[in-house]
Amino acid sequence: MAASAIALLLLGACESGDVEYSYPEKVGRNRYDPSGRTEQNTVFGPGGLSIFGGGSDAADGSGGGGGIGVNSFLWRASLDTISFMPLASADPFGGVIITDWYTPPASPDERFKMTVYILDRTLRSDGVKVAVFRQRRNGGDWLQEPVADDTATNLENAILARARQLRIDQAGG
Repeated sequence: MAASAIALLLLGACESGDVEYSYPEKVGRNRYDPSGRTEQNTVFGPGGLSIFGGGSDAADGSGGGGGIGVNSFLWRASLDTISFMPLASADPFGGVIITDWYTPPASPDERFKMTVYILDRTLRSDGVKVAVFRQRRNGGDWLQEPVADDTATNLENAILARARQLRIDQAGG
């Protein structure tokens, strides 16, 4: 008890009365003031993480705004393209969509699962990657089976075509 009282006295004695503190002045107004500046400071620097939109994406037509971390056209096109499969997880900030296993009605001993990765904030041909998994039932066990080489590529092309159509529809309408 006495040691803590001595420590407090010593710490109090270290402070001098003539210390001058300076705080940075506010330059501009906050982002909610329409008459203020349009560039906002973020934790991740200029153009960094913008949870509620307001970034430069609307101006450049990339479609990455609106509260998600990836290109919105690719995101919506991916969800549209794989809408026949049940979703297990969808992360719009990380750009990952994971489906649950889907069994086609025509082949009950076969099932598929997909993971879609949106890799860019711009609408580009290399902005989407699809991984497809296939299993076949052997007795009571599901065994991993190879997927046709062009399956993932065909899905990526379908997503890109749908994303381009969504962008055209938005620009024209």
